[in-house]
Amino acid sequence: MSTFLPKEIQDGLDAARIEAAQRKSRFRVEAGDQNVRVLRLWEGGFSVAAEKAPKLRGLVDLFDGARHLYQALIVASEEEAGELRYEFKRNTAAADAAPLDFARDPDAPIALLGPAID
Repeated sequence: MSTFLPKEIQDGLDAARIEAAQRKSRFRVEAGDQNVRVLRLWEGGFSVAAEKAPKLRGLVDLFDGARHLYQALIVASEEEAGELRYEFKRNTAAADAAPLDFARDPDAPIALLGPAID
């Protein structure tokens, strides 16, 4: 049995796979004013659809819906089967608060209350 597929059929299968991945993916990458949906995200990088992807490079922000996940420095890795893959040079988790420069006491009060007013 042959596993060879004609180029037109293989291209059609790749396009259908990419379209399905774009519909179900919540991840997106932003670079300046460019906003691109992420097909796959893994520990060392991510991939986007090659036909719709601008040539991203440098510092980007990765989002899961509206939640900011990472700020990353990326470089284009390879293009295969309709996907353009990017590798992380640096990947820093985004935080919603500034980091503390001291150790917080676990028994510290959350707030200070003033005298009760009758």
